Amino acid sequence: MQVTRMRGALAVGLALGVALSPLAALASDNKIALVPGGPHPYFAPWEQAAADAQKDFGIAAVEYKVPAEWKLELQTELFESLAAQGYAGIGYFPGDAVGVNSTIAELKASDIPAVALGGCALDPTDTAFCMATDVYASAYLGTKALIEAMGGKGAVVHLAGLLVDPNTTLRVQAVEKAVAETNGAVTLLQTLGDTDNQEQGDQKINALLAAQKDQIGGMIATGYISSVVAATALKNLGDKKIKLIGIDDDKIVLDGIKDGFVAGTMAQNPYGQGYIGAYAVDLLAEGCTVKADAPFITTPQTARFIDSGTLLINAANLESYKDDLKKLTGELQASFKDKFLSCP
Repeated sequence: MQVTRMRGALAVGLALGVALSPLAALASDNKIALVPGGPHPYFAPWEQAAADAQKDFGIAAVEYKVPAEWKLELQTELFESLAAQGYAGIGYFPGDAVGVNSTIAELKASDIPAVALGGCALDPTDTAFCMATDVYASAYLGTKALIEAMGGKGAVVHLAGLLVDPNTTLRVQAVEKAVAETNGAVTLLQTLGDTDNQEQGDQKINALLAAQKDQIGGMIATGYISSVVAATALKNLGDKKIKLIGIDDDKIVLDGIKDGFVAGTMAQNPYGQGYIGAYAVDLLAEGCTVKADAPFITTPQTARFIDSGTLLINAANLESYKDDLKKLTGELQASFKDKFLSCP
């Protein structure tokens, strides 16, 4: 297992921008897959993360595989197909936080480790760990930033994501907490669910603005598409009175910040989730195990959570936030094996 240790050390150097060494030729013979719950733009960085992890960590293959639709049965069928094709490990976003667990147990029984990325399976689960945005903290900090942009008073609308997304409930609770802390100075006018879908998002958000825009002081969007639709709608209205904090770094949202229609957006780290997730799955497939005393965070969904990082993008750091995320990913990967894994 010395090769594994050496590859890990090489990867740290690559992640932090250190020059390549001859060790780059070393490779495991593992095939790893990164599998989201279904098609969604949030996961697009996983494709590049897979390619970079394969190269940087000397893995035989890391591939990005997307179910045709957001249906649990399509994801589990894909898992079974990958297992039959000899894939050694899987990083996945759960199509259903509970329903996925029976298939994960089958994978474990076949010595195929799985880690949850971007969203967590609900304990009890045979998933090794979950690495994702601390969505509660992100939504809470985003709402606090929105309240500040609103001058500490007014009515807020929460544009929430897909109800099947295991992160949505946590985000709803975080927004409610931040609003409650204002002791009535800010009120939650409405929580508008299932807006993280292009058709429904367009319909619901534009209908809301048409009917109630004069009552709304700010909007917190906690879904990728929700943020894009809201930023587009405010620009089309020419309305800078309504403050918007979104999530993720779609170009439309970033342009909205530049043009003054968006107050900010909460960056996530999907690239880092895919990149470090592939690295970890490969190590688990090589025989590493999760440390009993690993410094996991306990969340309502799992006792084995790792925060992949978040930050607020606004006008002040619009040009530099990518460097901040890259640094965050490099630091997390550099210490990952020592903190969380025991390797032969």
